[in-house]
Amino acid sequence: MTQVDTRPQAGDAVRGVNAPDGPGVRDKGLGSRSVGLMGSAVIGISTVAPVYCLTSTLGSTAGEVGLQMPAIFLAGFLPMLLVAFAYRELNRVMPDCGTSFTWTVKAFGPRVGWMCGWGLVIATIIVLSNLAGVATTYFWLLAGQLTGNDAISALDDNKAVHILTCLVLIAIATAISYRGMTATKGVQYALVGLQLVVLAIFVTMAFQKAGSGSFDTGLDFSWSWMNPFAVQSFAAFTAGLSLSIFMYWGWDACLTANEETTGSAKTPGRAALIAMLVLVASYLATGIAAQMAVGSGDKGLGLANPDNSDNVFAVLGEPVMGLVLGIFLSLAVFASAAASLQTTFIPVARTVLAMSSYEALPASFAKVHPRFKSPGRATVVAGLSTGVFYTVMTLLSENVLIDTIYALGLMICFYYSITAFACAWYFRRELLRSTRDFVYKGLCPVLGGVLLTGVFGKTLYDMWDPAYGSGSSVGGVGSVFVIAVGLLLLGVVLMAAMQRRSPAFFRGEVLTKETPALVVQD
Repeated sequence: MTQVDTRPQAGDAVRGVNAPDGPGVRDKGLGSRSVGLMGSAVIGISTVAPVYCLTSTLGSTAGEVGLQMPAIFLAGFLPMLLVAFAYRELNRVMPDCGTSFTWTVKAFGPRVGWMCGWGLVIATIIVLSNLAGVATTYFWLLAGQLTGNDAISALDDNKAVHILTCLVLIAIATAISYRGMTATKGVQYALVGLQLVVLAIFVTMAFQKAGSGSFDTGLDFSWSWMNPFAVQSFAAFTAGLSLSIFMYWGWDACLTANEETTGSAKTPGRAALIAMLVLVASYLATGIAAQMAVGSGDKGLGLANPDNSDNVFAVLGEPVMGLVLGIFLSLAVFASAAASLQTTFIPVARTVLAMSSYEALPASFAKVHPRFKSPGRATVVAGLSTGVFYTVMTLLSENVLIDTIYALGLMICFYYSITAFACAWYFRRELLRSTRDFVYKGLCPVLGGVLLTGVFGKTLYDMWDPAYGSGSSVGGVGSVFVIAVGLLLLGVVLMAAMQRRSPAFFRGEVLTKETPALVVQD
């Protein structure tokens, strides 16, 4: 092998990087060529967890925007697609598992990059805790359905049992992720396949129910549902959009596995686009089918009914699919949450690994397991952090699930928008070189960043109101605002502590803006 000080060109096989004491992109010791295009796309879909996202936010989105729910799904897809182009272009020249952190440091410097990395890490911890909670709920629901014993399903209402089960599921997911990408990929093919097949059956049967008029609240399809400008207010639009953006979050897991993917420069970007197309098709089909079958009202089986909205499939499973297939829908939700719980460790562990490799976090997190070629310590710490976070939040607030989901939307907008702007700035000298460079390296990323920044600002303003999210408050301030802003400020405090411990990184001596990516060609 020959070390080359240049950016990768089309067809290059990127596997490693320069020595650990250099100022460029570094080798982390991860297992190369562990995942192909299909495996990478499956990991992206699994991390998003479409069935879990639909059951937890379908009702909430309908409650915010009513019949315009399908339009909001499309509106949320647009900035995600634009940002995905930024990720693809940055990955072509820097296939580094630190993704947003590494790229933003290269574009804007160490402090902005550190906070961008923190945004990704804390967003992932939040969603891991929610995934564990949903998986736990559906574990006991499924157990009750299989045994025909409602008392078993009711065990989920026991806080101690719920937390203990949640911690066990987190431990299992951590153990699988600890064993590396090969073990992860094998589990995901089965779980993702199951949830997509069951979701297709639900959509088909919902259309059948709508056609036969089985439910009084059902509606006839209207193209007006696809009009985002028909939403009743801008506040409702941004609230719905924030939820929609959350429903697409996680596709970038394809990119954080780039150092372990065959064709590191191209495959992860292609996989991310495939995953997003599968997601938007699934969301539109399910949203339209459910709305036609039961409507978006707040009565009966209506999606916006407060008694249904937090867990739509738990309510609609049996009425739409019947008793037996309804059990399979519960199984699909459990599989979706469990699969995502396991794959979501990929971005957080690898971001922490990269931050540690570049001395932005303690060096102990840079250890890679010699046999499994995985960031073992970072994975274990992520699991422990998730368990602690979920336990504390559950004991503090009964509304933790919905409030953290709303807070998560802010975190997602935060680090995605910074990454999008980093793409345009990093490639600023190349934007006029060709039409393709201008569109994909400049125009699309900037538009995506502007849209997400707008959602970030409006959401931050709205969440000050206690009525935002679950309606709970702390000192008269909305609890969603307290959670979101508090976690960002915690990042500032930790960054200040790391600056004292690792001044070289923050002086720009470890990962510099000027140094091009160093790659190794086969």
